[in-house]
Amino acid sequence: MISREERNPLSEWWWTVDRLQLGAIIALILGGIILSLAASPPVATRIGLDPFHFFNRHVLFLLPSFIVMIGVSFLSPRQIRRAALIVFVISIALIVATLLIGPEVKGSRRWITLIGVNIQASESAKPAFVVLAAWLFAESARRPEMPATSMALVLLMTLISLLVMEPDFGQTMLILLVWGALFFIAGMRMIWVLGLGGAASAGLFAAYLLVPHVAGRIKRFMNPASGDTFQVDTAMEAFYNGGWFGLGPGEGIAKRSLPDSHTDFVFAVAAEEFGITLCLALLALFAFIVIRALSRAYATEDMFARFAASGLAILFGVQAAINMSVNLQLIPAKGMTLPFISYGGSSMVSLAYGVGMMLALTRQRPRTEMESIGDANANAVSSYA
Repeated sequence: MISREERNPLSEWWWTVDRLQLGAIIALILGGIILSLAASPPVATRIGLDPFHFFNRHVLFLLPSFIVMIGVSFLSPRQIRRAALIVFVISIALIVATLLIGPEVKGSRRWITLIGVNIQASESAKPAFVVLAAWLFAESARRPEMPATSMALVLLMTLISLLVMEPDFGQTMLILLVWGALFFIAGMRMIWVLGLGGAASAGLFAAYLLVPHVAGRIKRFMNPASGDTFQVDTAMEAFYNGGWFGLGPGEGIAKRSLPDSHTDFVFAVAAEEFGITLCLALLALFAFIVIRALSRAYATEDMFARFAASGLAILFGVQAAINMSVNLQLIPAKGMTLPFISYGGSSMVSLAYGVGMMLALTRQRPRTEMESIGDANANAVSSYA
C-alpha cells in the first residue's frame, strides 16, 4: 500500500489521480481482452491466419498502450501541451506521407508502414489536436487580443482537409463534433456554433453528392433495399439472438460471417455471446468515464485543463457512441473502433495517449504559489474595502 506520507512521484500520482476513473478504464481494457478472444478467431481463420493471430496482437499492443497511458498521466499541464504539439506535428507529417506513398485500400489511403508496423496517423492526431485546440481557446479567453480562435480554426481546417483527402469522412465528422463542442464550452457566441454546424451540414451534403461510397451508405441507411446491408443486418440479428444473457462464450453465430467482427462490430458479438446485459454494462462504463472526467474538469480552476479534459472526454465518448450506434443501425455504417474493445494497434495506443492526458489533467493538484498570492491580495483588498 502506498502511504500518503511518502514524498515521491509515484505516491503523489496515486493520491491525486482519479482512481475510480482509472479502475473503469482498466475494466474496459480487461473486457476488450475477453471480447477479442471471443470475436477474432473466426476472422483470422477465414483469411488463413492462426486462429489467435488477432487476439495475440491485441494483447501485444496492450503493453505499450498501458505504459503510454500511465506514463502520460504523470505529466503536468505544461508538459502535456508541449507533447501534444510534437505529436500533432509528427502526425500531420505522417498523414501527408500516407497520402503520397501509402497503399490505396478500397479507394482510401489511411495507413503507412514504418519498421514493419502499420500506422494510422489520424488516430494519434485526434487527441493531440483536441489539446492544442483547448490550449488556443483558453488563451483566447485569457487574452482576447490574441487571435487564438482564428488559429484554432486554421488548425481545424488543416486537419480535416488532410482527412478528406484520404478520404476519411468518419474521422472528419468526429473531429468537427469535438471541435464544435470545445468551441461551445469555451463560451463562444451561439451564432458561431450554429454557423459552424451549418457549414458542417453543407460539407456532409457535398460529400453525399460528390463521393459515391458516402452516398451509398446514406442511401442504404435510409432505404435498406437499395444496396447490400449484410453487415448491419447480421449485427442486428446478433442482438436478437443474444437476448438479455447471451448464447454463451464461443457460441455466437454472427462472428462466423461478419468480416469486421473483431473491429467495427465487436459490440454485436458481445451482445450475442454475453447478452444485452453486458452491452449495458459496457455502456455504463463508457458513460461513467465521460461524466466523471467532465465533472472533474468542471471543478478545476485551470481553464486549459478544463477545456482539454472536457474535449478528450467528449472525443472518447462520441467515438464509442458512433461505434455502438452503427451496430444498432441508428446511424449510417462507418468504420470506427470501440475504445479499448475493438482490435487495432494505432487506435489502442492513441486512445491510451488521450486517456492518459485526461487522467493527468483531472488530477487533484495543489494550487500554485501564484494563485495563493493572488487570493491573498484579493482577500486583503476585500478586507480593506
